[in-house]
Amino acid sequence: MVKFRFAPSPTGHLHAGNARLAVVNALAARAMGGTLLLRIDDTDRERSKPEYEAGIEQDLRWLGIGWDEMARQSDRMDRYAAAAERLKAAGLLYPCFESEEELAAKRALRAKRHLPPVYDRAMLSLTAEQRAAAEAGGKRPYFRFKLSDGAVAWNDLVLGRREVVLGTVSDPVLIRADGTPLYTFTSVVDDLELGVTHVVRGEDHVTNTAVQIDLMRALEPRRAVPAFGHLPLISDVTGEKLSKRAGSVSVRQFRRDGIEAMALVSYLARLGSRRDPEPLTLEELAGTFDLGDFSRGAPRFDPKQLLALNRRVLHGLPFEAVAERLPEGCGAEFWMAVRGNLDLLSEARLWWAVVSGEIETPALPEAASLLRAALEALPPEPWDETTWKGWTGAVAAASGARGKALYLPLRLALTGESHGPELAALLPLIGRARAAARLERAAG
Repeated sequence: MVKFRFAPSPTGHLHAGNARLAVVNALAARAMGGTLLLRIDDTDRERSKPEYEAGIEQDLRWLGIGWDEMARQSDRMDRYAAAAERLKAAGLLYPCFESEEELAAKRALRAKRHLPPVYDRAMLSLTAEQRAAAEAGGKRPYFRFKLSDGAVAWNDLVLGRREVVLGTVSDPVLIRADGTPLYTFTSVVDDLELGVTHVVRGEDHVTNTAVQIDLMRALEPRRAVPAFGHLPLISDVTGEKLSKRAGSVSVRQFRRDGIEAMALVSYLARLGSRRDPEPLTLEELAGTFDLGDFSRGAPRFDPKQLLALNRRVLHGLPFEAVAERLPEGCGAEFWMAVRGNLDLLSEARLWWAVVSGEIETPALPEAASLLRAALEALPPEPWDETTWKGWTGAVAAASGARGKALYLPLRLALTGESHGPELAALLPLIGRARAAARLERAAG
């Protein structure tokens, strides 16, 4: 069975780059009739926090992304220990004792010789007596994986054919001196044991993928290696790498700012692809989703494009979809009147105050005669959407005003704003009493 996975680390809030990977993996799984594994990569004991894990799950649910299976790396430490023992028995996981200073000195020496900063495997020749002496002196070993000779190649689902010569890569550290397994190792063990068939992640993992494929073959030589795809990393509008630590691009902040989940998902689903973003549900997006649509260039995250998409989402939402998030008392007539002028749902509060509360009416002495004529021409209630046309026609006949000279003073007096929703829809909601009071105040 096809299985994708999304594997965030609970060391911070879910940001746009990670959210994009969650969306892409969820859509790819749906498009291929597969399942999605949510794996919490929490082996970093110092930085991983329960509140971040809870926040990630909350953000995913808000985005509409569900998962079929969940795993937590901190619950699988025995599996990593067992896999490490197999590698040690095969002579592929070897102890090292160099300090960071010693390793830095080796890299500096290689740089002077114009050689790549690849680990020299000095510890492979360590004898049992030398290891015992090092440990007796208080040193604790960390463990490196011995990479194979040659190269690792794969047909990347996004980038096409990729090949990494393993001789250009240092043997990776899989286990720290304190016994903690590292991501390169835990991810491989999990992908193999949990049956992951497709791994889609950022382009910064390309070299890491070659190492992990080699490690997979060492652990399970008869097991098929998952298909890998690497999405180019998102940049900001200036072309700089989008910072993970920028709070303004966290899912939580987008939500607080009033961005709709559908807008964010629709934007991230097609960011960097040949398809233009449009407001669609997850099911609709999955119906046309193809990893082959993504380009190999770094896409730019543009908040203006996201806001424009959010506007389109709001303009199409029925009242039932937003009723619980609107100010108390708002009805369907109000929503239908204002939704076409909203960038963010929070702006609905402004227009609710316009139709149901008190506003600061501007003084318009230059339009006083027009406003008095409008006040005199106000028809009796009940009002509906035809009232505006009949009333403004009467005002035009009485004052001789036309176009902007007619409509702008009336809009300013009635709403306090120079633009906004159609007044034909707003006027019945404002009501005759408020309209009359505002016209009188504006006329002075």
